[in-house]
Amino acid sequence: MKYPITLEGLEALDAIDRKGSFAAAASSLYRVPSALTYTIQKLEQDLGVQLFQKEGRQSKLTPAGQVLLEQGREILAATNRLAITAKQVNSGWEPVLNIAVDSVLDFNFLYPLLDEFYKLQPDIEINLHEEVLAGAWEAILNDTCQLVIGTGVSPPTGKGIESHFLLNSKWLFTVAKHHPLSQQSAALNKSDIEQYRFVVVRDSAQHQPALSKRIFTSKPVLSVPTLNEKIRAQVLGLGVGFLPLHRIENLLASSELVARQVNDHEENTQLYMGWKSNNKGKALQWFSERVKAHFATP
Repeated sequence: MKYPITLEGLEALDAIDRKGSFAAAASSLYRVPSALTYTIQKLEQDLGVQLFQKEGRQSKLTPAGQVLLEQGREILAATNRLAITAKQVNSGWEPVLNIAVDSVLDFNFLYPLLDEFYKLQPDIEINLHEEVLAGAWEAILNDTCQLVIGTGVSPPTGKGIESHFLLNSKWLFTVAKHHPLSQQSAALNKSDIEQYRFVVVRDSAQHQPALSKRIFTSKPVLSVPTLNEKIRAQVLGLGVGFLPLHRIENLLASSELVARQVNDHEENTQLYMGWKSNNKGKALQWFSERVKAHFATP
């Protein structure tokens, strides 16, 4: 199949528009003006449209020429990205990396790493996702993401997953400062709190059984999509629940949230990072090593 539009023709059209004349465009492309003129005439002939019209001594793009220029630049940019991608793949750098961060972690730790990475590989596309509970490992198993960071669910066994322990997260039972339980100093039993509404973060898994943790209530829960919203809802007194200490230290210091001890409750959760063990992509390896180093730093 013969295509009337060529990359050579689009490059010529782009250069003429950027440089303002056929002569200047020809010089920028290291071609003689007559060769550039022939390229444009051939493009007009093959398309059956006029791309330039004379206005005094200058040649101006026609409406058809303007459309071809605008959309042609998108083709040139896509072609350039394709060439870069091919080179990256050949060198072992994957063109796209999808990273899932569990809702228990704040994303802020990741942004300095992204800044460092973009200085090394500015043309690799990074997509960040937020997952909850079983949804984090599901994203790896389904190849939606290549790296998961911060999940408190134990790594699945026999699934070709490599995992790395990051940190222990301490969880505290917290209530708003105006909540009835905020005034009770003695340690609470589960029976003391089951009469109150819990705020829970929904498991983001789509194809695996949803998980839930630290829910002691007989009342309907308030379900929210992220830990940020759970924190917000509890500050407003819409419900109670357990929250990770590293996310609420400032709210405890300001007394917007009040922590209460709960008997027979395991306070710590181990958080992991993981990826498929057969994935040897350089971008994945770069991020996994940087994340390990970040959480290993005291």
